[in-house]
Amino acid sequence: MKLPRTQAAVLEAASATETRPIAEIADETDENRTTITRAAFELEESGLLDIVEETTESVSLTTEGERYDEHGLPEIRLYRAAVERGAEGSVPIGELLGPADLDGPAVEIALSNFARKGYGEIENGAVSVDSGLDPDSDAEAAALSEIAGETDDAPPGSVLDQLERRDLVAREESTARSVALTDDGVTALMEGVEIADTVGQLTPELLTSGEWQTVDFAEYNVAADAETIHGGRTHVLRRIADRVKRVLVGMGFEEMDGPHADADFWINDALFMPQDHPARTHWDRFALSDPEHTDDLPEELVDRVRSAHRNGVGEQGDGYHSPWDEDFSRELALRGHTTNLSMRYLAGEAEGDLEPPQRYFSIEKVYRNDTLDATHLLEFFQIEGWVMAEELSVRDLMGTFTEFYEQFGITDVQFKPHYNPYTEPSFELFGRHPTTGELIEIGNSGLFRPEVLEPLGVECDVMAWGLALERLAMLITGAEDIRDLHGTLTDLDFLRTAEVTL
Repeated sequence: MKLPRTQAAVLEAASATETRPIAEIADETDENRTTITRAAFELEESGLLDIVEETTESVSLTTEGERYDEHGLPEIRLYRAAVERGAEGSVPIGELLGPADLDGPAVEIALSNFARKGYGEIENGAVSVDSGLDPDSDAEAAALSEIAGETDDAPPGSVLDQLERRDLVAREESTARSVALTDDGVTALMEGVEIADTVGQLTPELLTSGEWQTVDFAEYNVAADAETIHGGRTHVLRRIADRVKRVLVGMGFEEMDGPHADADFWINDALFMPQDHPARTHWDRFALSDPEHTDDLPEELVDRVRSAHRNGVGEQGDGYHSPWDEDFSRELALRGHTTNLSMRYLAGEAEGDLEPPQRYFSIEKVYRNDTLDATHLLEFFQIEGWVMAEELSVRDLMGTFTEFYEQFGITDVQFKPHYNPYTEPSFELFGRHPTTGELIEIGNSGLFRPEVLEPLGVECDVMAWGLALERLAMLITGAEDIRDLHGTLTDLDFLRTAEVTL
C-alpha cells in the first residue's frame, strides 16, 4: 500500500493494543500537531485507524482570583473586621474598610457578597454580623485554593459557576485525540507500506514547469482539523465609529477636531461649569504638570465668561456667587468631555464666526478619573454633536436622536429629565441592552443656556449632546461589559467574532 509520508509515519507510530495521543505522535515524529491530526483523519477515512476524542475542561484563576486567593475574599475580610470590632450590634461601614483593607470596587463587591452569603445584615450604612458563622468553611474561598493547586479536591460545579460569574475563574474546554490501529491498519502494516511522494498544494513552480501533470496530489479532506489563523480586522469600536460618522455626515453634520489637553477655560468655564463643581476637582480630572498653564486665551472672551459666572447674563441674570479664579481657568488638563471642541467652534476660535444653521459633530477620546466597572473606563470615546438654528425645541432634539438611533436598529430610546449646569432643559438617554434587558444610560443632552451662548456671541438656539460610543457598541454587539471592548481585560474572541453592520 502506498501512503503519503505523514500518513505512513502516523500508521507506523499507532498501536493495535492501546490508544496513543496524537500529541505524543507529533512529538515523536517531530511534525506539526495539525499535520498529524489531518493525517490521522485521512487514515480513519480509509479505515486504517480509529480516533478517540476526549473533551476535558480546565479551570484557572483570573488575576483577580489569584489576588483573592492570596489575600482573602472581600466579603470574608469584611466579616472578620466586623467580628473584631464587635459587630454583633452594628458598626458603621466606614470604620471597617481600613481594617478589612477594602477600597474602590472591592467595597461594593464585599457588601453584595456579604449579604448574599448571609454573613450578617447591612442597614443604614452599618454592618452587623452573625458571629456563629465560620468563614474558614466558605465554599468559594476553598474552591479558589483548590484551583490554585493548594489541595487535591475538585470544587463543586455550582461553586465554579458562581466563581465564573464573579470573573474569578476562567474555564476552557479542550479536545484530546488518540489513535489506535484497526484490523485493516494492522494488515496494511504487515503487508508493508510504501511512501508515496504526493503534493499537497499546487504552486506556480509546478504550473510553469509542467510537473503538475505527473505528480500525485494528496486528497483534500474537508472534515480534517485545520489550524486557526486570525487575520487582522478593524476593531469593533473603530467600525462602529466609522458608521456613526457616515450616519451623521448623511444627516448634514460636519466634523470637528481639537486638542486632547486643553485649558480648563475651554473644557469647563466656557461651558458655564462652576469652578467649585466636584467634577472639576482632582478626583475627576487629570491635570497636566508640564506645562501647567496656558497664556493663549482670548482676553475679551475670558472677561465675558467670568462675568457670566459671577453675575449671570441679561437683566434677570444670576451667576453662581462663588469665587472665579482666572489662574484655575488657565490650567491645562486632559478633557473630560469633547465639549471643549464645541466651545471653540461656537466661539469662532476654530473656524471663524458661524452663521446659523450649522451642524457639527466629533467622535473623540475623553479622559475621566472614574472607578472602573462594567460601564465605566478611565478613557473612552464620546460622540459630541450640536445644532445651531433659530427656534429649536426639545422636540427637535428628540427627533434627531430618534432618527440617529434608528440607523442602528435601536427604536426604543427612552428620555429622562436631568440637570446640567450648562443646558436647560436637559435629559439623559437610555437604551435597552439586547442581552440583559436592562436600561443603560447612553448619553446626555439639552439646549445650551444663555449663560453659555451669550459670552460666546451666539444669538440663536443651540441644542447639544454627548453620547458614549462604547455604550452604543454594547447595544449593537450585545457586549455586557465595556472592558470586553478595549483595555487590559479585552475579550479577543469577542472582538474577532462580533458583527457590525457597515
